[in-house]
Amino acid sequence: MSRYDFTSQRLFVDGDLAQGSELPATPEQANYLGNVLRMQPGDGVLLFNGRDGEWQARIGQRSKRAMTLVVGALVRPQQGGPDIDYLFAPLKRSRLDYMVQKATEMGVARLRPVLTRRTNAERVKTDRLKANAIEAAEQCGVLRVPLVAEPEKLSSVLASWPQERLLVFCDEDAEVRDPMAALATWRATPPRPVAVLIGPEGGFDPAEREALLAQRAVLRL
Repeated sequence: MSRYDFTSQRLFVDGDLAQGSELPATPEQANYLGNVLRMQPGDGVLLFNGRDGEWQARIGQRSKRAMTLVVGALVRPQQGGPDIDYLFAPLKRSRLDYMVQKATEMGVARLRPVLTRRTNAERVKTDRLKANAIEAAEQCGVLRVPLVAEPEKLSSVLASWPQERLLVFCDEDAEVRDPMAALATWRATPPRPVAVLIGPEGGFDPAEREALLAQRAVLRL
């Protein structure tokens, strides 16, 4: 039997969740529930905010442009996840949307756009990244929505890199082509936080590769 209820509509909300509380739906949520799904007061939904777990709720008062959500019982307690940062050179819009969705589904903790010398993409819209992450979490059943950082130059990221976090550097020029074989060379006792870095479509600049390999806490694959 599935651990998740995939039949009920799931919504991400910003407010705190507790039994008996009432939260306003966003205009977009109210429109979707009321006008697209034709849901009525008393119909059930599931709510989560990335902090308080997942809760049963029902539609309360509804007007043409507004709706309240009345919180019921806790369904699932909040779950943590691996401490993984996902660093990536921004892609074109459709590919970037897909990447954010899949990273959210796989449970990364943070999404960090990194600007490299060969990054070739439109201006990074963090609001769009957050919206895609929320939509993916609503659809796939996870309770954690990754934090979305502002874009940062790779040089700045490396200059302040915390040595306790392992940086997995995905390098197209790495000698070891098998990711599992590369990971087998590294053992962490006790486990440590991890970051994965994916470069631009044109690959890393030689100077960037040199700077990456100079990091003490780096695993190249």
